[in-house]
Amino acid sequence: MIDFRSDTVTKPSKEMLNFMFNASVGDDVFQEDPTVNELQQFVAEYFGKEDALFCSSGTQTNQIAINVHVKPGGEVICHEESHIYKYEGGGIAKNSGASVRLLPGNRGRLTVETIQKAVNADDVHFPVTQLVSLEDSANRGGGAVYDFEEIKKIADFCKEKGLPLHLDGARLMNALTVNKVDPKEYASKFDSISLCLSKGLGAPVGSLLIGTKDFIRKARRVRKVMGGGMRQAGIIAAGGLYAMKHNIVRLQEDHVRAAKIGEVLQQQDWVSEVFPVETNIVVCCLKIEDQKESIIQKFKEKSILVSSFGDGMIRIVVHLDISENDILQTCKVIQSIEI
Repeated sequence: MIDFRSDTVTKPSKEMLNFMFNASVGDDVFQEDPTVNELQQFVAEYFGKEDALFCSSGTQTNQIAINVHVKPGGEVICHEESHIYKYEGGGIAKNSGASVRLLPGNRGRLTVETIQKAVNADDVHFPVTQLVSLEDSANRGGGAVYDFEEIKKIADFCKEKGLPLHLDGARLMNALTVNKVDPKEYASKFDSISLCLSKGLGAPVGSLLIGTKDFIRKARRVRKVMGGGMRQAGIIAAGGLYAMKHNIVRLQEDHVRAAKIGEVLQQQDWVSEVFPVETNIVVCCLKIEDQKESIIQKFKEKSILVSSFGDGMIRIVVHLDISENDILQTCKVIQSIEI
C-alpha cells in the first residue's frame, strides 16, 4: 500500500534504527539519560531557547504547556479548527479546567485583530483570558503556513497584555521550510513551543516542549503527574535526535511532491476545490459530498490509502516513505477515477 493517511505512518530508516540501537541510556526521570539530555539540549539551542522537555506525543506537550500557563477557570484563545481543541480529547477542560474561546480564521490561522476582540474584559461574569495558542503549519487548513509578520504582531499584542503565547508546532519544521525564517528568530516570539518528531521528521515516537528553564521545570512536574515520566527513554529519543540532524532539509521534497498531487486533483471533474498546497498536506473538496467514501474505496482498490477529512473532504499527506514513483502512480490513479 502507498499510505497517504498521515505523516505519522513513517517507519524508521535503517540508519535511524541503528542510531537508536546504539543509543546510550539512563533514567530520564532522574534526568540521567544522556541521549534524552542531548536531544533536549540540541533542540533548545536550535531554537535559541533555554531548555526543552522530551515527551511521548504532541498532544502531551500541548496539554502540559496549557496546564502550566493556565489556571482552572481561565480561558484559552485558539482557532476553531485547532488541534488542541478538536483532536486532544477535551484535554483543555479535563486536564486544566479551562474554557476555550474559538475564533474563525483563514485556513486555521488567526489575525491580531481577531485576537484583540476576543480578550475578555475584567468582568466577574467572564473567564480570565490566560493564553493564546497558534498552530503552524495548520493541519485543518491543509498545511497552511502563517505569515511571520502576522505572528510578530500577535506576539507584540500578547506581550502588551501579559498573555503567554503558545505554538502547536507539530509540523513547525515544514512551516520553517516554507517561510525561510531563522528558527531562533521565529521561536523568540513564543513563550512555549510544541514540536513533533514523529510526523514529517520521521521519528517513531516523541515530541518536545520548548521554553525557559523555569517553564520547563514546571512542565517536568506536570509531565510526571500526567504519567509521562519515562525511564530509559534514550532509545526512542535517539530517533528524534537523528531526525533533527538528518531529516529537515529533505522536507522540501515532500512539499514538491504534494504540489504535484494537488495539481492533478484540481483537474478532476469530481473535485470542486483543492486547498492551496504549501507544505506536505493536500486537502481536496468533492463536488458531491456523499461520494467521499466511494472515492476513498477506489483509491484503496488501487493500493492507495487516503483519509476522510470531514464532510466531502479528503486528505493526502506526503512523507519520507513516499517515493517519486509512488507520486507518479498516485497521479495516474487519480486521473483514472471515474464517478
